[in-house]
Amino acid sequence: MRSVGGIILALISAFFIFYTCRLLYVTQFMTAVRANGHGAYIGLVVFPLIAIAAGWTAWRLLRRR
Repeated sequence: MRSVGGIILALISAFFIFYTCRLLYVTQFMTAVRANGHGAYIGLVVFPLIAIAAGWTAWRLLRRR
């Protein structure tokens, strides 16, 4: 079960890394954010934090076999 959980968390981490890169590309590195686009700024902070937390937890789960 630890391996399955670790793999799922690793995939979640990879998804949020991809989504952070996508956010930066779509907003042209946060220079082209619409007037009501405050969610982009929140995503710029929250997405990497989720990716780091999920990646760290996955690493700990997969390391302890």
